[in-house]
Amino acid sequence: MSFDFDEFTDSYIADLKKALDGLPRGTLREFWRMVESTRSADGSIHFIGNGGSAATPSHSAGDWSKELGLRTIAHTDNAASITAWANDTDYTNIFVGQLSTFLREGDMVVAYSGSGDSANVVNGIHYAKEQGCSTVAVTGNIAGSQGGNIADIADISIVAPTGSMNESKTSNW
Repeated sequence: MSFDFDEFTDSYIADLKKALDGLPRGTLREFWRMVESTRSADGSIHFIGNGGSAATPSHSAGDWSKELGLRTIAHTDNAASITAWANDTDYTNIFVGQLSTFLREGDMVVAYSGSGDSANVVNGIHYAKEQGCSTVAVTGNIAGSQGGNIADIADISIVAPTGSMNESKTSNW
């Protein structure tokens, strides 16, 4: 079996373009309005994610605070807090634990998950909604999941129209 780099690259780029072109513009606009509403309420934007989708919150928090002047926090960046909550309670509580410390009325939680089914992310979105915060799911259509559990829970769901985990994560900005 041989690997054809050009075939792989051409296919990947074509599929990624299709996924990006298929992102729902109306939902993206709603997302931006929610961001602006959070800013107007002097709220913070909290980012959560698991596995490969744990890197995106860090990048988003950095860019959004620098480029947009928003108060942000990536709950994936504090290894001591993550491991303390995992050790002392359960890994499924790592975001609920951190959100219980930092979340305030008027805040927003953005959850990144390729599958939409990571228990710690699902629990974090549930908790944020219980606290009256606005919530956004940024996820994919892995195995026809239509964004998984977080897409059903969040106030707004942006589901990348791709079944590829790599393309889903790449299109999650």
